[in-house]
Amino acid sequence: MGSLVGVAAQPPQVLSSRGQAAVDYGSKKITWDIISNLWHPETNPNGYVSVGIAENVMLHDSLLDYLHANIKLPSKFLTYNEGSMGSTPLRESVSHFLNRHLVPVRPIEPGHIFMTNGCSSAIEQLSSAFTEPGEGILLGRPYYGTFIADLSLRPQAVVVPVDFGDVDPLGPYAVAQYEKAAKAFEERSGKRVRAVMLCHPHNPLGRCYPPSVIIEIMKFCQSRQLHLISDEIYALSVWENKVDTDPKSAPVLFKSVLSIDTSGIIDSSLVHVLWGMSKDFGANGLRVGAIISQSNAPLHTSLIATSLYSFVSGLSDQITATVLRDDEFTDKYIRLNQDNLSNCHNFVARQLQKHNIEYERGCNAGFFLWVNLGKKYLENNTWANLKVEGHQLTDLIMQKLLGKKVFLANGTVFGCEKPGWFRIVFAHPIPYLEEAMRRIMSALLAQE
Repeated sequence: MGSLVGVAAQPPQVLSSRGQAAVDYGSKKITWDIISNLWHPETNPNGYVSVGIAENVMLHDSLLDYLHANIKLPSKFLTYNEGSMGSTPLRESVSHFLNRHLVPVRPIEPGHIFMTNGCSSAIEQLSSAFTEPGEGILLGRPYYGTFIADLSLRPQAVVVPVDFGDVDPLGPYAVAQYEKAAKAFEERSGKRVRAVMLCHPHNPLGRCYPPSVIIEIMKFCQSRQLHLISDEIYALSVWENKVDTDPKSAPVLFKSVLSIDTSGIIDSSLVHVLWGMSKDFGANGLRVGAIISQSNAPLHTSLIATSLYSFVSGLSDQITATVLRDDEFTDKYIRLNQDNLSNCHNFVARQLQKHNIEYERGCNAGFFLWVNLGKKYLENNTWANLKVEGHQLTDLIMQKLLGKKVFLANGTVFGCEKPGWFRIVFAHPIPYLEEAMRRIMSALLAQE
């Protein structure tokens, strides 16, 4: 055997390029460190106050009371049950619930639904089904940051960010920007764009796409034979804005992509909608998502092959099926949730106005505000105007916030075109929001 004496030790190549890409992505993700050390005024006063993770915690007690009183688990849910695409009772309950609330043109049938363990899995499944490695999926800025990993990390699609400049990302002139981004990507890469990814209602802007804009996006997709994926996970988290709407232009109300008649606009086999339990029911931990695709049987067949990796647990299957078929409970729950979101938005918006912090006004959906902390920071630290350039400002403010033990999602991760923007999640009790705002202002106003 040859000797290794004198040979410089080299680290073994233990990961594939895919594995290394995951290392690069994972090393930048601090979310799990934050949620494992959350602030509590009595048990963990030195923990982080998190208003950066899109969780709605306000109705947990109400939902838990219902579950404790109504859930019984038959033994079949300790087996593989009916397979990895979701049980028949679950898909029946989802179709019943969504038909009532999304008001689709064509009623949603259980066979149109494919269940996954959360909408991230659903997005990943669709990205894999629609793209070859290196092909593109259009995603408008700013976007929900985790869409990047969902679409690209394992499927190896390329996310093509769409720049808007001064154009409203949800407005009538946005479609031209999608066309511009698609052409530029295809010219430089030699690869095709295959899909458009929407978040409707929008995360982080907190607004709904007008039906007229959705129709124009559909026409664009039809012209290029692109799949339209509409993530409607915030569909029922739409509420009354009592603070900052323009009386001359009422906020756009939510209208599902499925409630638009696609006849003569787009081939219905190209239209796919996602929904789940995480946001509208404040149940991220259940890990239940749904792909609704009404006219693409080959897609459903292909998803079966990989569905083992997105299998909804038997307990989550039973819980979701039970909840969604109880119209009295869900109607009451949704109304209460919407009222709470409206009140919490009111509180945070008033705080931002009090401190003269710019934010995206006129929102009425989701549970976040898109805020310009950079402008306020520069007003108080004029030296930063000379020393900090571009998105360095966002990174600097992020470090100041973490130093005060408060966590927000920063705009750089969300692909924001302008520096200094952050997302504040307001779906928390008012005392928690008070502590969050106190820490945010402490970070912004601290003199250097």
